[in-house]
Amino acid sequence: MSPSPVRPPRRVVLRDQIREALLERIFDGSYQPGKRLVETVVAKEFGTSQAPVREALRDLEALRLVQSEPFHGTHVRAFEARELLEIYPVRAVLEELAAREATSRLHGDVRALKRCLEGMRAAAAKGDSRREIHYDVEFHRLIVSAAGNDVLLRTWQSLAIESRTTMTVVAGSVDRAELAELHVPILEAIERQDPAAAGAAARQHFKYFGDRLRARLEAGHQPAE
Repeated sequence: MSPSPVRPPRRVVLRDQIREALLERIFDGSYQPGKRLVETVVAKEFGTSQAPVREALRDLEALRLVQSEPFHGTHVRAFEARELLEIYPVRAVLEELAAREATSRLHGDVRALKRCLEGMRAAAAKGDSRREIHYDVEFHRLIVSAAGNDVLLRTWQSLAIESRTTMTVVAGSVDRAELAELHVPILEAIERQDPAAAGAAARQHFKYFGDRLRARLEAGHQPAE
């Protein structure tokens, strides 16, 4: 398996910070549908160039949370709850397969996964959600990569995983310490070389997040009414 994740470049850090801040504003209703997001204004607020702002807006557009049109700029979209929930059953299927295949290939070697788990725990203790999300994504990327299926990996990568993980954490109001521990059943099943259990744990992982977000939305905590 690959070594523990390296520290990302500053530009990537800024993009992640801006994306997370904009996500929070969309989900708490501060940014209503139709609000225009101007790159220069956002860049000035965060004290950065327009490049990381542009990248953050592209991430949000991939999530269908904003929409860009020529000569009209970028605006917050009105969206339905189902759009937020569609990703969970898809990831559940993909990562169940990945966990099964990875377990057979890793032969119980979960050292890199443990480093990611410890990274999540350390980031949670410091209140650093960006780093915790980084390690979360890397944990799942290691498993999907270890499955040895290029089609599976490309499909997984096409889902804008990092942006969607941020969305899950922000929209689902997930406790930061809880987030790390929710990965333990997957790791333990892979370590004891039980493909069926690893697949089931991966499926349950995403079912939990989907159910949690669905309950929050049904309770009336939708980003924009």
